[in-house]
Amino acid sequence: MPTETTKSIFWQGVRDGVPFILVVVPFALLFGVVATEAGLQVYETLTFSVLVVAGAAQFTALQLLQEGAPTIIVVISALAVNLRLAMYSAALTPHLGAASLKQRGLVAYFTIDQSYACSVHKFEENPHWGLHQKLTYFFGTVTPVCPFWYGFTLIGALVGSAIPDGLALDFAVPVTFLALISPMLRTPAHRAAAMASVLTSLIFAFLPYSLGLLLAGVAGMITGAQVELMHTRRAEPTLEAAE
Repeated sequence: MPTETTKSIFWQGVRDGVPFILVVVPFALLFGVVATEAGLQVYETLTFSVLVVAGAAQFTALQLLQEGAPTIIVVISALAVNLRLAMYSAALTPHLGAASLKQRGLVAYFTIDQSYACSVHKFEENPHWGLHQKLTYFFGTVTPVCPFWYGFTLIGALVGSAIPDGLALDFAVPVTFLALISPMLRTPAHRAAAMASVLTSLIFAFLPYSLGLLLAGVAGMITGAQVELMHTRRAEPTLEAAE
């Protein structure tokens, strides 16, 4: 196996992150436009993106604020949407948990859908990588993504309604998550969780303040956990017989 330098690993991360620019740009533009149309100042819109760095939660919070939802509902909904980041962190901890406090802080900040999806896949492909190599790759993945998220949020906020409706920038939101989620539905538990969440969100779409999405998230997690548990129990007799 050829020796990989830190520089080459970093550029692997950059190359893997570059394709996501195609969806990050319209996603960020749309948020900038929608946020300013909702009454946020340009600096408030940019600060929102820089501090939160979570497009789905930002759109959720913004929509609920526009609907006049109680602040507690806005906060709970945004946190619920971002619960996936807690699961991302748990999955990355075996790989990056030994890093220094400062490094872990940066990893926590830059743990987004794109960095998680790329890193988990690459770490599984390269079990021989050490902590330094894994950190280098992780930060490489966000190098092309986050600057575009910040920059095009600002552009969207500045141009506002000047962007024609015909561009249909809102396509970026579902496309982003479909691109991230589809390759990860590799087990029955993953697929069952996805199906349960989709069906639940459709059934409870009538609930106010997008509360159906909260129920969908809970249903997906419960279903996925139950299917995984059933699969483990079925596998246990087979393992015992093999022994």
